[in-house]
Amino acid sequence: MDSNLGTILVLVVAIGLSATAVRAEEKRPLRAGIIGLDTSHATAFAKLFNDPKSTGDIAVVKIVAAFPGGSADIPSSRDRIADFTKQFSDMGITIVDSIPKLLDQVDVVLLESVDGRPHLEQARPVFKAGKPMFIDKPLAGSLADAIAIDELGKKYKVPWFSSSSLRYSPGTIAAINDPKVGQVMGCDAWSPCPIEEHHPDLFWYGVHGCETLYTVMGGGCESVIRVNTDGADVVVGTWSDGRIGTFRGIRAGKSDYGATMFGKNGIAQTGKYEGYKPLVEQIALFFKTHKPPVSNQETLELFAFMEAADQSKRQGGTAVKISDVMQKAREEAMKKIGE
Repeated sequence: MDSNLGTILVLVVAIGLSATAVRAEEKRPLRAGIIGLDTSHATAFAKLFNDPKSTGDIAVVKIVAAFPGGSADIPSSRDRIADFTKQFSDMGITIVDSIPKLLDQVDVVLLESVDGRPHLEQARPVFKAGKPMFIDKPLAGSLADAIAIDELGKKYKVPWFSSSSLRYSPGTIAAINDPKVGQVMGCDAWSPCPIEEHHPDLFWYGVHGCETLYTVMGGGCESVIRVNTDGADVVVGTWSDGRIGTFRGIRAGKSDYGATMFGKNGIAQTGKYEGYKPLVEQIALFFKTHKPPVSNQETLELFAFMEAADQSKRQGGTAVKISDVMQKAREEAMKKIGE
């Protein structure tokens, strides 16, 4: 056989094998790992991703490994982690004893630890490993940590996003796009708001209602005032264009999620919470495209809104500028990211 022809045949075979390998890689589901088995979110998300009947983008992601984590000083973490870990084992998901071992087995990561305080240090090795990451609420245990997470993402050029499931409730999305409501002029949002002593007041659960508020209003809040009692919080934000948005955190009486939108053409209530699937669909799409469905900038402003509300409470209800709390927290964040 002519040596040139032989070389050509070898190249053709090699290219064919390479193309076959690429096609096989494209068909393989993205391997996802979960950090933190101390929240019902972890099991709910895993069941959706690993459901053999799943379709669309969700079907492209499979949970293959998990690191339990847990926080001994938070009962809702400490007392539930054993049961959730067992549920993962029963689903055939590999349980590992460290984040580095998890990262060796996965393509993408869901940081699900119910305690926001360890999120920065749990996220650090994920960023270093170059794995796209969804970070569940609360993004962090402080605004400074939240900013540090964002800075690490930029440093290592790794995409991330964080969101409450309420942001993607179909009824809320429909109301925002309803021409009968028109341009949003203001919003009153509400949600349960129990307080956990290790987190800023609204970070723990009020974040759900605040996320709804930002879903409707978008970014651009300039200042915040908070009124606080044992049974409730009312936080009033003034946006740069003069619009007003409020969050009511409920700790007494009937608790629920929702919002009233005040539009140019009409007034309407958003839909109620409709489960985790809409958020999981967004997470799956993000893992495929590496494009966050909500900007990191808006997420940081949301946490600055809640931090400003805490400062307003400490100051007896005076107005606090978002820019002021962001500047102070950014100074603290830059110290935290030193490596």
